[in-house]
Amino acid sequence: MNQPLTMVAGLGNPGEKHERTLHNAGFWFVDALARKLGGSFRYEKKFDAEVCKVALCGHDVWLAKPQSFMNLSGQPVRAMLDYYRLDIDALLVAHDEIDLPPGTVRLKKGGGHGGHNGLRDIVRHAGPDFMRLRLGVGHPGDKSRVTGYVLKRGSGDVEAKIEKNIDEAIAVMPLLMDEGLNAAMKKLHTKPKADA
Repeated sequence: MNQPLTMVAGLGNPGEKHERTLHNAGFWFVDALARKLGGSFRYEKKFDAEVCKVALCGHDVWLAKPQSFMNLSGQPVRAMLDYYRLDIDALLVAHDEIDLPPGTVRLKKGGGHGGHNGLRDIVRHAGPDFMRLRLGVGHPGDKSRVTGYVLKRGSGDVEAKIEKNIDEAIAVMPLLMDEGLNAAMKKLHTKPKADA
């Protein structure tokens, strides 16, 4: 069986002013995964991405944070896939998801970009057949306010919910490696509603 996960790309915008914005939830995820697995990022000019290699369940997995700004995420991701000869099927892209409320996290494979510019660019460069980790950040209620909303920090409550979702998603990564996407999805999506 092919390794089900060889690369995790977190989506976000580079630079300190964007660091804690909701649009950078994908960066938060790969940062947290790197911390958990003892990896540290370094900038690789040939990809225009911060990258690190970690061991997950005895397998090498590349973590990436494209530094090209959100709407140009596709080129760095494609460059890494090509350079390391990685299969698009074994790529997981972590991103903020306005169509899910904070406190909701979902795994899926394939599909459209749902208006997300980072996903749109990856689909354009590499096709749609990658896994997605959708970190709910909520919706401001009006389409015209989406850009301003995701480019700001969330409330303390929203941030806490996203951080909790990140922990939950990291907890199912070994399951994804050992048993595949469906097992990881089932576990992640049917978590007990203790706080309901």
